[in-house]
Amino acid sequence: MNRPALIVLAGLALASCSREGEGEAAASAPTRPAPTAAEKAELLATLPAPYDQADLENGRRVFARCRSCHTISEGGTNMTGPNLYGVFGRPAGGHPDYNYSTALRQAGFAWDAARLDEWLENPRTFLRGTKMSFAGIPDAEDRRDVIAFLKVETGYAPPARP
Repeated sequence: MNRPALIVLAGLALASCSREGEGEAAASAPTRPAPTAAEKAELLATLPAPYDQADLENGRRVFARCRSCHTISEGGTNMTGPNLYGVFGRPAGGHPDYNYSTALRQAGFAWDAARLDEWLENPRTFLRGTKMSFAGIPDAEDRRDVIAFLKVETGYAPPARP
């Protein structure tokens, strides 16, 4: 086979590939444009205390510890841990297409800021029997900042005001 034909075949093969977890479901999932800095600041201001006082840049830096296992983009892949887009309000162990531990599948709660704060402080003791090996984030301000960062970056919508 000649070189140009090989290049075309290789290009077609690569074009048909997708990363693990980004199959048809991810391709059909609606994606929203990333929020602007002004939109992030506006959402931050709507969060309840103490999250409304968070440092989003510090939250982004703290979340860097989590990026080896979690993605946060809409339609993002599950990795060692599940994609966290839409985590707030989602039942623990409830992300589709992720193989959770029995402990998380049977946890019986939905994720909110308070539960996530407890989890992040010490995941090993918060819910025994999970697969998460992360040691935790001992600093309360770092946890506040990463939780606010996740709210701003993962599609959280504050409850409607009456």
